[in-house]
Amino acid sequence: MEKLIVLGTGNAGATRCYNTCFILLDGKEPLLVDAGGGNAIFTQLERAGIRPSDIHHAFLTHCHTDHLFGMIWMLRSVAQNIRGGSYEGTFTLYCHDELAGVVHSVADMTLPASMTQYIGDRILIVPVGDGEERPFGSYRATFFDIGSTKAKQFGFMLGLHSGKKLSCLGDEPCTPRGRKYAAGSGWLLSEAFCLYADRDRFKPYEKHHSTVREACETATELGVENLVLWHTEDTRLPERKTLYTAEGRQYFSGNLFVPDDLESIAL
Repeated sequence: MEKLIVLGTGNAGATRCYNTCFILLDGKEPLLVDAGGGNAIFTQLERAGIRPSDIHHAFLTHCHTDHLFGMIWMLRSVAQNIRGGSYEGTFTLYCHDELAGVVHSVADMTLPASMTQYIGDRILIVPVGDGEERPFGSYRATFFDIGSTKAKQFGFMLGLHSGKKLSCLGDEPCTPRGRKYAAGSGWLLSEAFCLYADRDRFKPYEKHHSTVREACETATELGVENLVLWHTEDTRLPERKTLYTAEGRQYFSGNLFVPDDLESIAL
């Protein structure tokens, strides 16, 4: 069965949960999307029952620290396992062209040559263009520029084996540029920085984020069936699911998911 394994749900400043990243699992191999901001990615993978050495395909949305640096740790792990003879095949990381350069630079600055020697050989950093379709594990994904006015950022959409479309918008609201990809999604993965009632406190718009209300209104406009909300503040983490769900139900009538870290969602 296809499932979404939620490794983290928090925004960049979260301390009570891990930064937003996830595994898409189709029963054959785990696909990693973003990796959070540090080596706690290994803790989350371990708790989810996934070995880093089993991951061969990944996607990185953009260069912000809460998405990028966990992936550098992943590259380090893969390189170590290659050296030790315990990693089979290649590791392919998809990202946009500018980000590919950043990944190369950060890896060169932070990893020894004994590890970076595998980049370009068994560790492949593959740039993708706006609207470009590529194999992503057992899927074919279309990667697209979300139209961010901060750092350049890509999302993706793919057809699940169930026949439904899954769309990932990265960590910003759906822009006009992304609507053609997200429209009619069976599953939409969307940020929701805070409750609408808390917008003056957390100032999501200044950070190019949205509230639960707006994310749900957009999903309704796009005809989405199942909506997953994450990349949130974490000040009331134990009550977050209840509070966000209550607000979201007012604006979205489909299936609404506000997961905690390490939740698994059947797709």
